[in-house]
Amino acid sequence: MRDTRLTRPTIDRIVPYSPGKPIEEVQRELGLTDVIKLASNESPLGPSPRALAAMRAAIEDTRLYPDNTSRELTERLAEHWGQPAHRIIVGRGSDEVIHMTGLAFLNPGDEVIYADPPFALYPHTARVMDAAEVPVPLRDYVHDLEAMAAAVTPRTKLIFIANPHNPTGTMVPGAAIEALLDDMPDHVVVAIDEAYYEYVERNDYERALEWVDAGRNVIVYRTFSKIYALAGLRVGYAIAPDHLAPALAQVRPPFNVSSVGQIAAIESLRDPDQVTRGREVNRAGKSYLAREFTRLGLTFPPTDANFIFVDLGRDCRACFDALLRRGVIVRTGDIFDLPTHVRISIGSAEENRILVAAVEEVLREVSPS
Repeated sequence: MRDTRLTRPTIDRIVPYSPGKPIEEVQRELGLTDVIKLASNESPLGPSPRALAAMRAAIEDTRLYPDNTSRELTERLAEHWGQPAHRIIVGRGSDEVIHMTGLAFLNPGDEVIYADPPFALYPHTARVMDAAEVPVPLRDYVHDLEAMAAAVTPRTKLIFIANPHNPTGTMVPGAAIEALLDDMPDHVVVAIDEAYYEYVERNDYERALEWVDAGRNVIVYRTFSKIYALAGLRVGYAIAPDHLAPALAQVRPPFNVSSVGQIAAIESLRDPDQVTRGREVNRAGKSYLAREFTRLGLTFPPTDANFIFVDLGRDCRACFDALLRRGVIVRTGDIFDLPTHVRISIGSAEENRILVAAVEEVLREVSPS
C-alpha cells in the first residue's frame, strides 16, 4: 500500500488503463487453443514485409541507444506530409505525445474538454497534471462540437477531439471542426487525435494539416499502431504549428522511441501498398459486419474506423463472457458507461465469420436487458 503522505493527491483520481484481454491469458484460463482478439483495434494484416525485414536487421544493433531525435523518421514523415521537420514530434505511440501535450501546456486548475465517453488518455492526462475535466456528452454517438464550444471558459486550456472517435468510430467533418476553431479564444489549444486517419474514406474529412499550416492553435496526433500494424513497437507522432511544436519537443524524453521502432516506421512509409491493403480489408470487413449485424437486428453508429460499436441489447459483461468461452475477445461498453454495447475490431474475413457465428449464438444464450 502506497504512503499517501508522500504522493501527489491528484493521482488518486487516476484509474489505471484497462487493456483488452490478451490471447494467451484466455487460452490459459479457459483451456482454448483457437482464440481471436477483436478488442484493441489492431490490424489483421500485420506489418509491411519491408518493415519486417528492416526490423530483423535492426535487432543486431540494439546494444546501442536509438537516435535521440528520431531524425530520419522525422524527415521521412516531413516529406510524407509536406511539413517542415521541426513541426513533427515522435513519441512512443500517440499516447506519449498526448501525455507530452499535458506536460507542455497544462497547469493545475486548467480545464480540459473532451467528448464523453472519451478515449482513456484524455482524462488521464488531465488528472496527471491536476487539471479540471470537462466531459461533454456525445450527441447520437458523435462529438457535440457546439456544446464543446459552449463549455469553454477563461480557464479552458485544452480540447481533445478524437476524429474518428474511439469508442464509437464516428467522425466529424473538417468544416465543423473549422467552425469550432473560429470560435476559440487564443488561450485554447485544440488537439485532434487522428489515430484512425488512414481508414477514413469520406471526402469531407481531411483539413487538419491546413490548420497547422495556418498557425492555428492545433496539434494533430497520428500513429503507426493501427493501419501500419506496429502496435507492439509503440511509434506515434504529433504535427504542430511553429508556435506549439517547440514546447512538445522540450518535454520529449530522451531516446523515447526504440531503434527498431524507428526503422520499422520508416520502412512502413516506404511501402506504397501497406495503407491500400489495410483499407481494402477494412472496407470489406466493415461492409460484411454491418450487413450481418443488421440481419441480427443489432444497432450501431456508422463507423469510419477499423472497429464497430454495437448495441447487443444485453448485458455486455454477460455477452463478453459468453463470447470469451467461444474464443472471441471483444471490448465491453460498460467501461464507457454503455452497458449493453461492445466495441469490436474489424478482423480478417475468417475472423469476422467466426465472430458473427459466435454473436448469433450468444444472442440466443443471453437474455435481453
